[in-house]
Amino acid sequence: MKQFAILKLAALGLSVGLTLSSTTASFADAGSYLATRQAVMERDYQEQAQYASQSLVSDPRNPDLLETLIAAKISVGAFDDAFGYATMLKDIDPSSQTAAMILFPRYVEAGDWDALLTIIEAGEGVSSIVDGLSRAWAHVGKGEMSEALELFDAFSKGDDGFQVFGPYSHALALALVGDFEGGLALLSDPSMPQTGGVVFARAQMLSQLERNDDARQLLRDAFGPTRDPQVLAFDAQLASGESVPFDIVTNAQDGIAEVFSSVTDAVNGGFDDGYTLLYARIALELRPDKADYALRVANILERLQHYDLATQVYSAIDPASPTFYLAELGRAAALRAEGKSDAELEVLRALSKTHSNMPEVYTALGDAMRREEMYGEAIDAYSTALSKVSEFTAAEWPLLFTRGIAYERDGQWAKAEADFRHALELQPGQPQVLNYMGYSFLEMNENLDEAMSMIRAAVAARPDDGYITDSLAWGLFRLRDYEGAVAPMEKATALLPVDPILNDHLGDVYWAVGRTREARFQWNRALSFDPTEKDAERIRLKLSIGLDRVLIEEGLEPTRTPTDG
Repeated sequence: MKQFAILKLAALGLSVGLTLSSTTASFADAGSYLATRQAVMERDYQEQAQYASQSLVSDPRNPDLLETLIAAKISVGAFDDAFGYATMLKDIDPSSQTAAMILFPRYVEAGDWDALLTIIEAGEGVSSIVDGLSRAWAHVGKGEMSEALELFDAFSKGDDGFQVFGPYSHALALALVGDFEGGLALLSDPSMPQTGGVVFARAQMLSQLERNDDARQLLRDAFGPTRDPQVLAFDAQLASGESVPFDIVTNAQDGIAEVFSSVTDAVNGGFDDGYTLLYARIALELRPDKADYALRVANILERLQHYDLATQVYSAIDPASPTFYLAELGRAAALRAEGKSDAELEVLRALSKTHSNMPEVYTALGDAMRREEMYGEAIDAYSTALSKVSEFTAAEWPLLFTRGIAYERDGQWAKAEADFRHALELQPGQPQVLNYMGYSFLEMNENLDEAMSMIRAAVAARPDDGYITDSLAWGLFRLRDYEGAVAPMEKATALLPVDPILNDHLGDVYWAVGRTREARFQWNRALSFDPTEKDAERIRLKLSIGLDRVLIEEGLEPTRTPTDG
């Protein structure tokens, strides 16, 4: 992979190859080494830093420990805490990429362009991409534009697959010094990928050239109909006739932040998230007021399941930012992942007051309430979201579907059915809707032919969905086609082997066809997968007296002549 070599991938604290020496480390020290290794494997950055620091007491010049500690500090955004360690590591290993990841932002923030150029020229930087572009931006910082533009131009002529970063930085530098026409020409080239950042930069340059109408058309072409507050706010500025300031970069520091941001975008999703986080953190360190940078850091932290750290980043985003609502939605999701559902609801309720015009906010609030079985309030939230939709399109089917679920759970089937059918009008053949509606009919013992047609269509659309396959098997079971239910029920359980409901259903199917020993085995498996207490109680009763006697006690028809099995 070309990028792998270009980005000069190093251990960056992700290595677990720490060595223990009985001649230099006591048993307690060995424990710290082992704890450090465990923290690295578990990506527990706080413990990674803590145990690496403890280990360094007895082995202060161990480069592996220093890299591990520095990487952990970058990952949590504690750059100041890592500067001393980075200086020490650079003394031991001048070419350390990890040390450079701390020294780069320190020199940039201090405006010490000569120090930055010194480590770049010595080949002691971060990577060929970062070093090449930062060299040019350092000359911008020194006021040496002709040298900077030559370096941007030289980078753009590379053949490593990343040369497109050169024209982008080149264009931003031109705009920074007022050459908006030159910057616009570079960004409008057909070879330039039209990412959101490029589009916003072009639109700002057009506005500076008093071409607001062209800028508005560019936004419409790029984003189409949208409810994105950032795009809407930008368009409103342009529509007012005012000249929108160029603020993609306002100085050389912002330019280098954009370099790290661009690298983050290039590796995001294709490399280890722990590695990507380092670049994203440096971009945010260099420009902490950039909401887009913060959102990306928080998203990566969520993928790494560091929900507490993600919450901290979301909370730091300025409420005046057009993307604040995204930060609050992200913070609510992170709180939910931490098991803090009350806090999630508090965030979403507050957001619904400050951003009451946004259907996405009420949708998220409705989802949170539905998960907490607050069905009446969820219906109100979903209905508010729907009332803010000016024209129903295929994009609205999930909202109708989730409100339909809330209606069904609230015992209002007629309204639920209406929402499900409306969702299917907007998105014909949608398998989730077909499955849920069909299964509901089965449970009510109504419209059985239509129910099975819906479920079969859902299975055809998603043959490897365990829950949908379970619906088909359970429908056959409810129609007393016990033999026909065996194969799809076995397949569903194979697809979702630890689901308690599916294992319970398989037990019922086995019982119905006379395979009572296997039925009891499946019921016991279902109990081991933590079913709800209500389901567990029923399963234990089936294990005690058999399925048929349970059905009779429930006023239902047994599968066959009652037997103890």
